[in-house]
Amino acid sequence: MKTAKCIGIALAAMVALSLISCGGTGGGASEVKLQGAGASFPAPLYSKWFKSYGETHPNVEIDYQSVGSGSGVKSFIDKTVDFGASDAAMTPEEISRVDPALGVQLLPMTAGSIVITFNVADVKELKLSRKAYAGIFLGTVKKWNDPLIKKENPGVKFPDSPINVVVRADSSGTTFVFTQHLSAISPDFAKGPGASKMPNWPVGTRSKGNEGVTASVKTTPNSIGYIEYGYAKSQNMPMAVLENKSGAYVAASMASGQAALASAQLPDNMIVWVADPEPKDAYPIVTYTWLLVYKKYDKSKLPVLQDLLKYGLTDGQKDAEPLGYIPMPAPVVDKVKAAIDTLAAS
Repeated sequence: MKTAKCIGIALAAMVALSLISCGGTGGGASEVKLQGAGASFPAPLYSKWFKSYGETHPNVEIDYQSVGSGSGVKSFIDKTVDFGASDAAMTPEEISRVDPALGVQLLPMTAGSIVITFNVADVKELKLSRKAYAGIFLGTVKKWNDPLIKKENPGVKFPDSPINVVVRADSSGTTFVFTQHLSAISPDFAKGPGASKMPNWPVGTRSKGNEGVTASVKTTPNSIGYIEYGYAKSQNMPMAVLENKSGAYVAASMASGQAALASAQLPDNMIVWVADPEPKDAYPIVTYTWLLVYKKYDKSKLPVLQDLLKYGLTDGQKDAEPLGYIPMPAPVVDKVKAAIDTLAAS
């Protein structure tokens, strides 16, 4: 009897332990919370990943704040988050400010296009040459009936109205990618404002986040702004067809985005820019976006974070295209997975 009783107690203890390890009880030591912050560009996709992962891992809580790339990098450097996110890969100077005991690993997790959206009465489709859209954001193309705009849009009646330019107010990786592209196609733009997360725009009203720019363009007649393709798609915003480096006019799509990404090889440091892709079928403004992680983590968080990251690179990739993102190329996924495996317990 005593032996049977001991076996019963042992079995009960094992059941209780298994419940705790699976998150079956509230408040157990196995509960892990991961805090992230940063780019608004990939926020809809990350939110979908984190929600789906949390539903199948009830012991894991993931909180991601869409505050812009600049704030995400700052929070990561300040160690107030477990991971950051940025559309502008961290610079060597920024990396040098991270605690050397923790280290930095940049992980491209998804990619997407940046589109130019507009709100002009009775104008449903808009083609913009490189000179035209660089001039609009430089403030040298000031009116909708400017010859540079009319030339590529025969038969379209444009108003004799000022162009209301909308730009990002916050420190933004989307802005960095957009201004890097404008600097690549326009020597005047390269001289100033130049490529920056928060440039000194010569023209435009400011709105915060991709969400803010979308809302401003939607509600402001004769306006134009730059946003992430997924936001434009989800809000049914019109998107300009842009002239690329080869002189072709290309609309943003999965195929044209993949053509742009295919023109660049991912180096070992995981940082690659496609500032002005050459292929004829490539959309001209495409970028990877990065999660910023430390190389060392508390042993309770490390396996959870690694599993979450690999989920995003595997099952999570199925969510990319429906939300307007470009699925990651297989060689890039393999390279990122290998980097995730090098993360270690502190």
